[in-house]
Amino acid sequence: MTNINALDLNLLKALDALIDTGSATRAADRLGLSQPAVSGMLTRLRDVFGDPLFVRAQRGLLPTARALELAEPLRRLLTEIEALVQPHRFDPASTQVTFRIAATDYAQTAMVLPLLKELREVAPGLRVAVRPVGANFSDELAAGNLDLALVTPAMTLKSLRARKLFDEDYVCILRAGHPDADHLDIETFCALDHAIMSHDGTQFFGATDRALEQLDRTRRVIATLPNFLVLVNFVRETNTIALVPRRLTHHAEGIIIREPPIQIEGFTKIAAWHERMQHDPAHSWLREKLVDVSSRASQIYGVN
Repeated sequence: MTNINALDLNLLKALDALIDTGSATRAADRLGLSQPAVSGMLTRLRDVFGDPLFVRAQRGLLPTARALELAEPLRRLLTEIEALVQPHRFDPASTQVTFRIAATDYAQTAMVLPLLKELREVAPGLRVAVRPVGANFSDELAAGNLDLALVTPAMTLKSLRARKLFDEDYVCILRAGHPDADHLDIETFCALDHAIMSHDGTQFFGATDRALEQLDRTRRVIATLPNFLVLVNFVRETNTIALVPRRLTHHAEGIIIREPPIQIEGFTKIAAWHERMQHDPAHSWLREKLVDVSSRASQIYGVN
């Protein structure tokens, strides 16, 4: 029988990192240790569990069946231990916690930047790691690799907790001095060259085109661009027109903003998180701060 005295928390954290990364080097980076130190911990783990746990492969370490069997109960145990030692009260002024937030390029500009500005004032020791929203963000939330995702309802699994932040609509943008900016009727709108945002660069058709179809009209999309920042810069330098979320036009220079001559469907932004973080004091505080920041921004833009 294995002596539990031979197993400490640091070994368990090392095992979790090795299973998750499949690499002693990357596990060492996550744990803030040297690669030899992690290799030594792996040797001790093999002795404790009586199993190799990992075998070398061309691209790192492959977990054995025993390691895969340990992965889920180990992650639950570490989460419970972390919750056990966390204080019941959260003090933003003194906290040193790090939050990991996934957000689209739109949400990074419209939501994360105002949030970061607020956090610097009220929680200077709090750190935020922002990453793009991946296809598996729900799994990352469940695994504890991500704390919060700023997404739309359609992207979110019903198993996740979620809270609505605001509704967004679209406005037209043109470069400053554009000859058609002051008479943007439906005829002019359709006659102009359009640019749209498409993350993968394949979509030349969107919500605007669906709205135009209802009026038996079309437009000419000459460019798809991978994010809104590039799109705005392109419009600023050309005679193209684009539709962008209203919040992205705040403080934008060199462009003219006009209401679309047709009704175009907007979208809703929500914050999503895993059930296990529902009652975490720090997480609850961050969610409330995000709601507050979003509400104040909505008042500035005059939208919901």
